[in-house]
Amino acid sequence: MMKKKTHEKEEIKDNAGNKATDNKDNTEKKENQPSNESVKTSTNGVEDTPSDTDKVKAEVRAVEEKLAEMQDKYIRLSAEFDNYRKRTLREKMELSKYAEENLLLKVIPLMDDFERARQHMDSDSDITAIKNGIDIIHNKFGEFLKQNGIKEIESLNGNFNVDLHEAVSKVQVDDNEKKGKVVDVVLKGYYLHDKVLRFSKVVVGE
Repeated sequence: MMKKKTHEKEEIKDNAGNKATDNKDNTEKKENQPSNESVKTSTNGVEDTPSDTDKVKAEVRAVEEKLAEMQDKYIRLSAEFDNYRKRTLREKMELSKYAEENLLLKVIPLMDDFERARQHMDSDSDITAIKNGIDIIHNKFGEFLKQNGIKEIESLNGNFNVDLHEAVSKVQVDDNEKKGKVVDVVLKGYYLHDKVLRFSKVVVGE
C-alpha cells in the first residue's frame, strides 16, 4: 500500500515538471516572436516609422505654402498691371486731347495783335501806319513758325521737284533757262523740320 502511494506521488511530480517545462518553452517563444504593435511594415516591405511620415507631411505643407505665396504674388502682379494699363490709356487720351495746348498758347498773342490792328483800321486813316502794323504781325508770326520747326520751301526760280512741288499749270517761256523751272508760286510750301508739311503749288515754265 505504501509503495502504491509513493508511485502516484512520483507521477504527479513528473506531470508538474513537464507542465513547467512546456510553460517555459512557450514563454521563450513569445519573447522571441516580434510584436505587431511595436513594428509596422509598409506594403513594399520597408519599415514606415513615425518620423518618415512627419517628414513627408512637412514637405507637403511647405509645397502648399509656396504655391499659396506664388498665387498671391500672381494676383497682386495682375492687379498692378491692370492698373498700369488703365492709367497709361488715360494719360494717352489726355495727351492726345491737350497735345496742342502749348502751341495754341503761343498763337493767342498773334490773335491779340490782329484784334488791335482791326481797331486801328476803324479809327485811323493813316494807311502807312496800318501797313506797318500788319508787317509787324506778319514778322512775329513768321518767327513763331520758325521756333516750332516750320520753315518755307524756297521754290521760285528753282528746278521743279516732284518731292517738293505740285504743278498747278505750265506756261510758255521765251528764256530757255526758265524751262523746267518754277516761274511762279501760287501757294507756299513748308517743312516741319526735315519733313514736307505742305507741298508748294507752283507754275512751271516750258
